[in-house]
Amino acid sequence: MSNNQHVKDPIKMTSAVCGLFCPSCSVYIATKEDPERLKRLAKILNQTIEETHCEGCRSEHRTVYCKNCTMIECARRKGIEFCGECEEFPCEEIKTFQSLMPHRLDLWQSQKRIKDVGYEQWSWEMGEHYSCPECRTLNSAYDMVCRKCGNTPSCSYVEMNKEAILNHITKAKKS
Repeated sequence: MSNNQHVKDPIKMTSAVCGLFCPSCSVYIATKEDPERLKRLAKILNQTIEETHCEGCRSEHRTVYCKNCTMIECARRKGIEFCGECEEFPCEEIKTFQSLMPHRLDLWQSQKRIKDVGYEQWSWEMGEHYSCPECRTLNSAYDMVCRKCGNTPSCSYVEMNKEAILNHITKAKKS
């Protein structure tokens, strides 16, 4: 894969190597649609707006966390597009990564779907999974209510993982 091949494909650019769906990321949503949210996230993360700005896993403009991702470099070295293609999947690194945050809970299912139906179909399915059932707005795993219409829950992902998300938010607020 050439370094620029993935940039030409907007679906692949936002289909993370690890199985995350970039358009459902709070930082991605803030970068693309909500400058005030981006400012708030930068402040919470103790970063500049430029460091927080992200346009997807495979883009040149990634947030600090994604810029420092070793999984994308590992995939490039191995000549694969997604971790699920690797003989070592799931490796210890992705197991640890998956276990740390509730927005990563469905990485194994994502990798299986990508393998079974391709990243384009998976991306469409994830768009449905993170969309508000009322107004169709794409929400993040941390938007407990729809960011546009206020529907609760904001999407099926939040409905399925509400307890884990709320536990994480509660722990983060105590820190």
